[in-house]
Amino acid sequence: MPQGLKPKVSIIMGSTSDLVVMTGAADVLNQLEIPFEMHALSAHRTPAEVEIFAKGAHSRGIKVIIAAAGMAAHLPGVIAAMTPVPVIGVPIKASLEGWDSILAILQMPPGIPVATVALNGSRNSAILAAQMIATGDEKLMEKLIEFKNELKNKMIEANKELAGVKYPFKTN
Repeated sequence: MPQGLKPKVSIIMGSTSDLVVMTGAADVLNQLEIPFEMHALSAHRTPAEVEIFAKGAHSRGIKVIIAAAGMAAHLPGVIAAMTPVPVIGVPIKASLEGWDSILAILQMPPGIPVATVALNGSRNSAILAAQMIATGDEKLMEKLIEFKNELKNKMIEANKELAGVKYPFKTN
């Protein structure tokens, strides 16, 4: 890893138990070579630390914050309330089939937006963060175009494999 990198994205999770989901975001950011940091912060257990992090993110050069939380899921909204940096919320399926965290992250008051991805959708949160950053970074935009082409090529190959699956009544 190159020395002296400064993070552009912060991955924040309410608990280290969320790491099993959030590795998807880290994997995507790493693949796209976007420097990132990871922290566990809790809106309820460490509110002072959340405030210090959120208020200082912009001055540290953070471009996007990905905040994951389950259950009451206040972390993304609390961070969004205290920073001008875009926040992407990742609802974690921890209780009530995840609906509590989905609704807590989606239903933000006017003036405090949190972009929200699917339940446990950390990979999409990283892709969205990359797309936000890439609006001002042509090199990253090229990486994203290649990334999306790779997704397309995987589907083309999958359909070739499906063509080889035989059933008496399958027509293709």
